[in-house]
This record gives sequence, structure tokens and C-alpha cells, in this order.
Amino acid sequence: MDFGKVAVLFGGASAEREVSLMSGRAVLAALQRAGVDAHAFDPAERDVHALKEEGFARAFIALHGRGGEDGTVQGALELMGIPYTGSGVMASALSMDKWRTKMVWQAAGLPTPRYVLLDEHTDWDAVAAELGLPIFVKPVHEGSSMGATKVTAAGQLKAAWELAARYDKLVMAEEFIAGAELTAPFLGERALPLIRIVAPDGNYDYQHKYFTDDTRYDCPCGLPQAQERALQALIMHSAKVLGCRGWGRVDLILTADGRPYLLEMNTAPGMTGHSLVPMSAKVAGLSFEQLCLAILAEARLG
Repeated sequence: MDFGKVAVLFGGASAEREVSLMSGRAVLAALQRAGVDAHAFDPAERDVHALKEEGFARAFIALHGRGGEDGTVQGALELMGIPYTGSGVMASALSMDKWRTKMVWQAAGLPTPRYVLLDEHTDWDAVAAELGLPIFVKPVHEGSSMGATKVTAAGQLKAAWELAARYDKLVMAEEFIAGAELTAPFLGERALPLIRIVAPDGNYDYQHKYFTDDTRYDCPCGLPQAQERALQALIMHSAKVLGCRGWGRVDLILTADGRPYLLEMNTAPGMTGHSLVPMSAKVAGLSFEQLCLAILAEARLG
């Protein structure tokens, strides 16, 4: 397939710039190895309108976080008429917002942990009583566990909120669900194999996601085939109700008695050496280059 001149968008100005640089460089190298006329483009260093001026035919979005995963760059590409990878404006903006994602999932009858929005007037003891302990406190609009804290005592909630509030005005406390941590990528209309994540002390934070080898990833995940298929169907439905397309990844918890709880949707997942979508795709028979080409082939407008 002739993709024309392709821009790989990576870097950006979000808190996840460092990870985006790693993802983008890996994608760019893979596309170039496959013979695609691909070029690096960092929106933090160049005006995005140069994409139109320089005749780019498609854009591979390897931006993470705000400005790249929240509908902003998608809207700019729509206006310029340049097809792009991943979800559209609405689904990107919605999925980046953990609070509103939860409301949509709840409205569709899909399972997700209970939550409370936090601010400076919050009654911390009341939150602990309502959700139980431990509790996860996280910014609503950040990914990669940026600014997130696992709180084990009510007295820690205010400090956790203050940390998260450095990243976002909206901060959420989420009920802790004990169980296996799983992630479920999808590519087009196809659910890829699930991955079981086993992090040290159950702490799958930013450092363990990208910069250490202490976390274990099981793919295949070890679940019975029928159960994995049921979870994959749930994932595809959860993406559909948010309006997602192209590719993405859903994080979830599976309790010991088999109940799934959806945590969040990632519409521009990492593509680094520690990333999960390439790991799952490899088990499904796709090399990294084939995965990048398949994602690029899904690029579209509208």
C-alpha cells in the first residue's frame, strides 16, 4: 500500500513527552524499514500547519497525553484534511477524561470501579469511608500513571490530591479492586491477546511501566480461552460506546471470582520497548513493523 508522505507525530509538550519520544522514534524507524516515506514531526518544535504546507498525506500519532491524545491534534488534522491514526476528535477527548469515560461506561451498563471527585473542600475521612482503603488518587486527564498515588490511609488522601492537582485541576479517587491486572489491546475490529501485568508489590507506576525490568508480563495471559474471548468482547464493546476506532488499549482488573472492572481507555498507547500493544501483537503473529503498518492503514478522517 502506498501511504504517500507520512508524518510521525511525537514528542509534544505534555507530561508524557519523554515516553512519546521513545514511541515515535520506534515507529518512525519501523515505517522507514518497511519502505514508507516517513518523517519525524514534533509539534512542540514546529507549527502543526506545516504538515499541510509540506504535503504530508497521512499522520501517525505517537503523541501521548494532552495535545496529542485528547482530540486537539486530531481536530487540527481534520481541518487540514490529513488522515490520521487512532480515534477521532470526540472519542479521543472523551477517552482522555477518566471521569467522563466512567460516566459513559456506567450509562452503558459496563463495570468500572466507584469513584469520587476531589477538591480542596473534600472530607477525606468521608471519601475513605465511602470507597474503602486502599484508594487510587489520580489526575483525570493524565496517562502513564502520572501524578497517581495508591493511598492506604485516610490521612494520606490530602497529600495525594495535592500531588495529582499539580497535573490537573480535576482529580479523582477511585475504589481499589483486588484482582489480576490485565490490559487488552485492539487493532481495527480485532481484539488482540490479553496481557497479565504482575508488578512489584502491585505497584505498576510510571517507573515500572517504562524504565525497569522488574514487572512481569504474561501473554498469553493464562485465562481459559472462553473467558479471554468474553473479556475481549467486553473490550470491543467498551471501545464502541466511546466511539473509538483504529487501535487502542483498555486496562482492567479481573477479580478472583471472575468479575471484570474497566479502568481506562488508551487511544494512543505506548510503542516503546516496554510497551504492551507490540507485545500482544507479537503473540498474535504481527511483527512490530507489521503492527505499525496495520495501524497506519487504519488512518482516516471523520
